[in-house]
Amino acid sequence: MLALAALPLLLANAQNKLPANDQPPLTLPKIEVEHSVEPFWKPKLQYLMPEVDGALITATTKTTITRMDQIPTVAQDNLTQLFVRTPGIIVSQEQDPLRVNLTYRGLGNPQESEYVLVLQDGIPTELDWIGFPTLYYQPPLQGIREIQVIRGGNSLLYGPEPAPVINFVSKGAVAGQPFGASTEQMIGSHGGWQTYNVVKGSRGDVAWRVAGWLNRSDGPRANSGYEVKGLDADLLWTPSATSRWGLALHLYDAASNDAGRLTYAQWAANPDLTTTPANREWADRNVAVLTHEQRFGDHWRFYGKAWVGDSELTQRVANPAVPPQPQPTVTNIQDARFRYVGTDLRLRHDFGPGDTLTFGTVLYHSDAPLRGANYTNLLAPRDATGGVPTLVQGRHSDYASVFAGSLFRFGPGHRWHIVPSLRLDHEKVSVYETVRPPNLSRPLLNTTVSRTVPLFGLGIGNDFFDHGHLNETYFNVSTGWRPVRYFDIGSPHANIIPGTAPAVQKVLSYELGVHGTPVDGLFYDASVFWMDFHNRIETINLSPIVSIEQNSGDTHNEGFEGELAYDFLHGAAGGEHLEAFVNLQLLHARFVASAIPNQVGKPPAYSPRHLAKAGVTWRRDGHYRVAFTGVFSSSQYWQDSAQDQPGVGGTVLLPALIPAYSVWDFAADWNLTPRVELLGGVSNVFNRVYYSRVWTYGIEPALGRTWYAGFKLSL
Repeated sequence: MLALAALPLLLANAQNKLPANDQPPLTLPKIEVEHSVEPFWKPKLQYLMPEVDGALITATTKTTITRMDQIPTVAQDNLTQLFVRTPGIIVSQEQDPLRVNLTYRGLGNPQESEYVLVLQDGIPTELDWIGFPTLYYQPPLQGIREIQVIRGGNSLLYGPEPAPVINFVSKGAVAGQPFGASTEQMIGSHGGWQTYNVVKGSRGDVAWRVAGWLNRSDGPRANSGYEVKGLDADLLWTPSATSRWGLALHLYDAASNDAGRLTYAQWAANPDLTTTPANREWADRNVAVLTHEQRFGDHWRFYGKAWVGDSELTQRVANPAVPPQPQPTVTNIQDARFRYVGTDLRLRHDFGPGDTLTFGTVLYHSDAPLRGANYTNLLAPRDATGGVPTLVQGRHSDYASVFAGSLFRFGPGHRWHIVPSLRLDHEKVSVYETVRPPNLSRPLLNTTVSRTVPLFGLGIGNDFFDHGHLNETYFNVSTGWRPVRYFDIGSPHANIIPGTAPAVQKVLSYELGVHGTPVDGLFYDASVFWMDFHNRIETINLSPIVSIEQNSGDTHNEGFEGELAYDFLHGAAGGEHLEAFVNLQLLHARFVASAIPNQVGKPPAYSPRHLAKAGVTWRRDGHYRVAFTGVFSSSQYWQDSAQDQPGVGGTVLLPALIPAYSVWDFAADWNLTPRVELLGGVSNVFNRVYYSRVWTYGIEPALGRTWYAGFKLSL
């Protein structure tokens, strides 16, 4: 544009220097004008991931993105508030922040998010991605730039687990950023204190960012306090315009008391009752990640990640007892270590008008020894010795995959696009036992399961315009799977017959939808889905003391999922936005096959017929962010049997249904000055007494009304 502006001056100077009719034609300096236009198939929608994001092709796949700079600070790990803009995600709440319980579309019990793959910057955050995919880690949200949620095709992009993928994208170091520092301090209910502190900067082609944080609370019940602390360090080296290297270190240390679960009668009488006054758990996670991106010419790009980590989960568990019941005389400390290493290597080739090919490989290995011992000291420390051994297992898992996917555009204006994908996964899981729990009678275990799983996917989409506004129809059919766990072949809790390992659990999903921006300020996304979940694992009791883990359950999960958002101040000067949103999932899930009598026709656990979320956000960039949001869930069963858990004398210990509930949250950030920001909010504004989490051992009460207030200072 600058060159075009100078063109008249060049011509004027040439005319002043050339006598008329006696000079050769003037040859002007060559001027190259570059003008980059965003292709129409990459709409600037703040609600969706780019159709090609690095080495990921998400075109024709339903995605949702939450940008953290567009919502107020999410304090006290309020995941209900965090995922309120994401249709269908169920947050099954606990007061203990160490366990993160998420599920989706009725695919499985949310216990520790076992049916959802959760990542941080594309790296699995589970304790053991393959053998023990449980979630005991939550990255500090102040260090997260955005949260990506990918539905169908997730297994083809990242690997095992049915759906969806939830990827927390870190802020990390930024090339060329000036030196800066900030401290965030908040206090809140139950003696809560949160602090998050950052130092960042760059020099030459090197940038860095270091963040230290702590989150602690006394908890709402006796023996429910916790302390979570960590350190995130990022180093970025950009030696050239075509190459970049990154090194990230994530250190996490958490400890939490466990107040115990409640029977329904106990919860109804006093939801703040403590049933396990001496139980406690510890979780550590230390991971180093090396990344490299390289561009070769105009059409080839390489994306590589390698990571190594060490995690540990220790649980001190004694039986529940409430006075005048006698207190337990023994506690069990179970310690699980996870040492793992992995690599993710991908190549991307751009060709044609927006066409892209990606392919690569993922390798992963984990060693996960498990030990347990009984102690007479109910407050025995984490590293106690001298107990009576109750369990010793050696466990290993290996995973390898190769995959490829491509985006092709065709037709008038290249508005049609098709995305075929293939992936070949291989897993090997082993359990070797030297000490068996004393309450079991099965032989010692020495078992290995190995299987290869082919996956495929196909997506078709079409871009269309309505008065200049972009919309897209999308259709996706894809397969996914759930790996066999250590507990599936070597459970320490049941007399499982050796050699009866279950087969692969597979998911076949279809989704047809349309999304877009038909008018300025309005976004919509509506889809219908159908999911077949084959070979769900069920425990089949062969006798009162012998059972097997058998693939005997199939479910069909179908429904509607939609969202609508409108910014009443779109285009307003000063970056001001007033946005109302609503999203809804209608779900019909049922068993269509089962070896358990009378199971066919019942809904699987945690599959509410209706799940709605709504709210209003008001923000002005650099000045304030205010949000009032709510979640509404219909009733749902907490176990696949859909039956009450009986108590003594014909009483009901735990009702089959989790009652319907609604909960509202309020949060606000206000920039008092460019360097001083005030923070505050109230969770569960109307103090709703409810629960959304039940496990075999009882009800986990949800938090009542809580508040927080604080400030952020920046240099």
